[in-house]
This record gives sequence, C-alpha cells and structure tokens, in this order.
Amino acid sequence: MASGADKPVVFRDFVSTAPDARFKTEAGRYHLYVSLTCPFACRCLAVLYMKGLEHVIGVSVTHPTFQRTRPNDHEDTHCGWAFVKPTDPPLAATNGKGAFPCTGCVPDTVNGVKFVRDLYEMAGGKKVTFSVPVLWDKQEKTIVNNESPEIMRMLNNAFNALAKHPEVDLYPEALQSTIDDSAAWVGPHINMAVYKCGFAADQAAYDAGFKDLFSGLDRAEALLGGRRYLTGDTVTEVDIKLFMTLIRFDEAYFLCYKTNKKLIRDYPNLCNYVRDLYHIPGIGRTVDMYHIKAGYFTSKPDMNPNVIIPGGGEAWWAQPHDRADKFGAGRRGGGGALRWLQRLPEWAPHAAASAAAALAVGAALGSSRRR
Repeated sequence: MASGADKPVVFRDFVSTAPDARFKTEAGRYHLYVSLTCPFACRCLAVLYMKGLEHVIGVSVTHPTFQRTRPNDHEDTHCGWAFVKPTDPPLAATNGKGAFPCTGCVPDTVNGVKFVRDLYEMAGGKKVTFSVPVLWDKQEKTIVNNESPEIMRMLNNAFNALAKHPEVDLYPEALQSTIDDSAAWVGPHINMAVYKCGFAADQAAYDAGFKDLFSGLDRAEALLGGRRYLTGDTVTEVDIKLFMTLIRFDEAYFLCYKTNKKLIRDYPNLCNYVRDLYHIPGIGRTVDMYHIKAGYFTSKPDMNPNVIIPGGGEAWWAQPHDRADKFGAGRRGGGGALRWLQRLPEWAPHAAASAAAALAVGAALGSSRRR
C-alpha cells in the first residue's frame, strides 16, 4: 500500500472574489499554460480571449512535439510538453526524426522552466499526468487547477471586474441545466470518444468507440439542424467544448485516430456550425493548424514512426457560414454579447489568411522526410 506521501496531488482549487479566498481575483497574479495542439487547453484559452483577459492573465504556449523531459536520465523515459522560444532551432521527435519549427510557441516567462512536468514537480505533484491546461498562481508558486471545465468557469466568472468583455457569459444562469445536459453527452460521446478510437487496445474496444463517436456526431448534426448552437441562440461553454474536437477532426483524428467513417465537412450542419464558431474572434484565434497537426502526428512516434505530417486540404472552416441568416444573430440579453462576438470585418480575412498559412506549413512538412 502506498504511503500518504506517495498519493497523487490533486489540483482542484478555485480563484474567487470571496474576501477569505486563498486564491483571490487579482490582475497579474495568474498564468495559463497551454498547448495549441490540445483541445482541452484551447477551451480555456478561448474563454480567456472571449472575456478579454489577456492583460490580466499571462499565457505560455508549448511546442507541439513531445520531448524527453529528463533527457540526461536514461532510466526516465517520460515524454511531454516543452517550452521553447519561437526563434529557437527546430525540435526533432523523440525518435530523432524530423525538424519541427518553434513557430507560435511562447516560453515560460514566469518560472523559466523547460517542461510542463517541471511545473507539477514545483507544485509537489507526484504520480500525476503532466497535462495542460495549467492555471498557475505566481504568488504561491503553485498550480491552482488543471481541470479544463473548472478553469473555463473561473475565467468566465471570477475575473469579470477585470475583463474587457464582462458581458460575455458562457454559462448563463438561465441555461445552466441545458448546458450541463448537453455536456453530459457531448463529453463522453464526442470529446472523449475520439480517444477511445485512437488509443483502443483491441478491435472490440475500437469498434465500440467508433460506434459511440459517430452516434454522438449524428446526434449533434440532427440537433444543429434546428438551432444555431447546442443550447439555442446563445454561444455557451459546451459549444466551445464541441468545437475544439470538431476543428481537429478532419486534419488529425480522421487519420491519426482512425475515425474514418465521415469527415466533419461531410456533415452539412456540423460543417457550417464549425465555420460559425471559428469566425467568433476569441474561438478562431485559438486555432493553429500547424500546431494541431504537428502535435498529433509527431508526439507519439510509435503511432507514426516516420513522423510525417499529412498535407491536408483547404481551410474549409475559414469559409463563410449562413447560420446567422438561418437562425438569427442571437437575442438573449438584448444580443449584447453576441453582437460583439459577431463583429468580424477585420477578423475574418485575418483568420482565413492564418488558416491558409498554417496549412501551407503543414503541407510542406508533410511532404518532407523530416520527423
């Protein structure tokens, strides 16, 4: 039996405006560590952007390709997220193949560590997965929370007094039960079902995950044929959770995780829904297709020994959508939040150009012999 000192450390604390809170709402106190590959980390980043909290909470972005986190210890074979500068030389995969640029990376400017693992060990984390997102408290030098749904709620609620867009509410009281009901099936039957396929240990497990996933996608397709967003005419946190899986599906999961029954762009409603959400500035800003593809195709060389990144197709997600015309631009709360979310004249061209550039980089990498 393991001793108490060997038990996993759980990071489930909360930032709060309460006067007696351990982690009080303060500008400049917290830092968010993410990977642009990871859908769970990007959920939190989207909320941070949508609320307008960049001036309140700093962000560091890992390299998309896993690295040996203790390269000088031959007995420690752990591989995980690494921090680099965007100007650093390209990194190879852990099997030595490839050379993947550091474009879009942001180093750890708070603690100066090289790996996400270092953050957990600084915070006393043992026998845990060294995952992202990580919400870090600079004052106590520890991890506040590493659960994406809880970090999303904190960013949505706890920093309103400091946010540029406090009117954006992704978990409004009137919709909370509906949001929770939606998350109860989107989570296991779509968000996690892709991993059931990708990491299945045998054919039976894969077949079950495959069936579950496409049943979930069919359900979402049918639902979104009758409403603009999952809970009605308002963007909520569950839409962000669904989007982060859908945007990765065609370019990563379809091949890497063998989810090859249909592409998202083959679903009329899901395809249009992804375009709708992508054109919301705070959500589309999290999409870096180079990081997404590089992460999935280079971080686990046992699944892709030659570490080749597929070229991919056109950036269909950046194309225009017609869901505003079909369902209206949103009415809840006088439409204040949605009017801001749909203010796109300067964003849409930038988003399309960014997506096209990311695909070009991915195509170039996929056609090389590197990694």
